[in-house]
Amino acid sequence: MSDGNYAHGDYTGDGKALFWLALRTGLLTLFTLGIYRFWAKTRIRRYIWSSSRLDGSRFEYTGTGLEKFLGFLMAVVFLAVYLGLIQIVLFYFGLTIFAAPQTPEQALAQTAGFSVSALALMPFIFFAIYRARRYKLARTRWRGIRFGMDKDAWGYAFRAIGYWLLTLASLGLLTPLMTFRLEKYMTDRTWFGDARFDQQGRWTALYGKMKHIFVGLALIALGVLAAALAAQSGPLLGVLSALAIPVGVVWFAIGVISYRVQSFAYLAQNKMLSGKVAFHAHPSTKTVILTYILGTIVLGICLSVATGIFGGIVAMTLSGIDFEAMNGQFQPGMIPPVIITVAGYLLTLTAAQAGALAAITQPILKHYVQTITVINLPALAEIHQRAADQGADAEGFADALDIGGAI
Repeated sequence: MSDGNYAHGDYTGDGKALFWLALRTGLLTLFTLGIYRFWAKTRIRRYIWSSSRLDGSRFEYTGTGLEKFLGFLMAVVFLAVYLGLIQIVLFYFGLTIFAAPQTPEQALAQTAGFSVSALALMPFIFFAIYRARRYKLARTRWRGIRFGMDKDAWGYAFRAIGYWLLTLASLGLLTPLMTFRLEKYMTDRTWFGDARFDQQGRWTALYGKMKHIFVGLALIALGVLAAALAAQSGPLLGVLSALAIPVGVVWFAIGVISYRVQSFAYLAQNKMLSGKVAFHAHPSTKTVILTYILGTIVLGICLSVATGIFGGIVAMTLSGIDFEAMNGQFQPGMIPPVIITVAGYLLTLTAAQAGALAAITQPILKHYVQTITVINLPALAEIHQRAADQGADAEGFADALDIGGAI
């Protein structure tokens, strides 16, 4: 919808169409032992991007499965060499993660080896997060104009490590600082054509979005305190503890979702493009949570039915086998039920992933898209094309480190 000066986002994707697309590509991924997953993700992104519209114009995704596959191979080779060098250094200092520990000292050394290896990967994880966003932007167009992002992934990686350490040291109290500064770092390096985005606002404003997290933590603390005093003060405090802790845990989980939704809204509302184009976002935490719950219930029912069907088929094939006569030896008659069990598990898992994408991810994405408004549309006509970004590594590190599962 548009009135000439502003336009609301629109999403036209269909749950059934996306489910069958995800199921087909998931089965191809299964039959190719995972190789097709790069092409599968590309096809799903093209569907989702083309279903998203602004002012009547659809977004385009121009990435390819081949460049994602080649990026993955290069990242795997690099990480294998890098981790190999780390293990050589650890071995030199008597630390290893491969040998089975025989003494407490060896167990401690192995734990230290695991810790050092994990810490050595941390910069690459944040590096991969930045590069993945850069690749998706570089392969996104609207009205023929490309998005893009500067080549500052290592700067993001080291800042992310620093902010995470600050957040951990503050027991989570500096979460708004980390959220705002890392998003600002990426937003300020993002382009649409020759126009740069700018993240405005204040990080302290995000504390208001954490109110439900604080309520949940307060209830948990109250429950723990009541449990500690229950032995001396009677059963009433025990009842209070039994109620406060589970309610606090649920409230905290809702608070985390609320923080993610409302912090996104605040950050979106404080973005500017070329100092002229503004944005407004008003996603509903209630809608997001209900979508999660309803989608999970529907998915659970479907999975129960599928599991029951495959279980019944397996039971029927096993009913004709005389296990006493087998004497503990494997017989050819066991092959069909084994095949059915494995195939049923893999097909059910593939269908579950497709169902989650269609019943949970897409509705939430649709809600986010439809609650975004772009203000001052005429200013977009002043933006010109930018050069194609040939340097993006096609999310190779994100896929190699298994953090590239998101759309």
